[in-house]
Amino acid sequence: MSTKIKSSWKKLGYIDEPVPEGIDLKAEIRRLCQEKNAIILAHYYTDGALQDIADFVGDSLALAQQAAKTKADIIVMCGVHFMAETNKILCPDKLVLIPDLNASCSLAESCPAEEFEAFVKAHPGHKVISYVNTSASTKALTDVVVTSGNAQQIVESFPKEQPLIFGPDKNLGSYINAITGRQMVLWDGACHVHERFSVEKLIELKREHPQAKVLVHPECRGAIVKLADVVGSTAKLLKFAQQSDDQTFLVVTESGILHQMQKSCPSKTFIPVPPDDATCACNECSFMKLMSLQKVYNTLCYEWPSVNVPADIAKRAVKSIDRMLEISEKLGL
Repeated sequence: MSTKIKSSWKKLGYIDEPVPEGIDLKAEIRRLCQEKNAIILAHYYTDGALQDIADFVGDSLALAQQAAKTKADIIVMCGVHFMAETNKILCPDKLVLIPDLNASCSLAESCPAEEFEAFVKAHPGHKVISYVNTSASTKALTDVVVTSGNAQQIVESFPKEQPLIFGPDKNLGSYINAITGRQMVLWDGACHVHERFSVEKLIELKREHPQAKVLVHPECRGAIVKLADVVGSTAKLLKFAQQSDDQTFLVVTESGILHQMQKSCPSKTFIPVPPDDATCACNECSFMKLMSLQKVYNTLCYEWPSVNVPADIAKRAVKSIDRMLEISEKLGL
């Protein structure tokens, strides 16, 4: 049953409703999911409590794959706004909810669609590859979307003579250029989390833990990537930690991934690498951390905030997302 949303909640972007005293939030969230045929998808960067109550936890590629095949009526996206948009584009007939509309993404914000369109027009003859961390409007200007888990393979699926634009992450684009020998034209964007990691503090931690393996996300700056033992998506870094005989790891990505690493490898040690301006020993995405159990509970109760994408934009954007999923399936990713 729909409930009129208070205007003050609309201004906040989330439902600021106190939960009943003594309520078991986790149990109630699972009850509501069953009652409403809802599924909770959570990104590795969200709080561990959310990951534990989610139906599926993964990186951007895996979350998109799960959304595309779910039979749920409602999708609750515990992540950031572009992820919920992707879910809605793939599942136009489903209700897609996000617990806080303020959960944006610095990388997506660094690539306004109007400016990106002008950039594309300035490079005629180029195919456009966009990182999934973009708005639906930017995806609508794109030939194929990629994630950090499939970017190399998708770039290599284009003929070598095909000129390419890669946006918006210049660090990921530079890394892919280096390992593929391409000369893609790069949009000048970056993730506020991965840009902040400190080379000096990583070197210091390597001295303190000489046996530790360094796990680095490719959105990091080149100087950080050069210090890595393994470079890859959050899913790849997690898989390496699970399969490795090594016992200590320096983790250079958003610290939310440590929850799954420690959960699946309780006997191993995972040390988050701090940012340059460290006030703590970790590096967190403030947008991901807007998600909470209380907000998920209220979102399910009131079925708001919902995410919608204009039909004309969705029609164009879905082509680039479907192309990514098709190539990923073909390559077994």
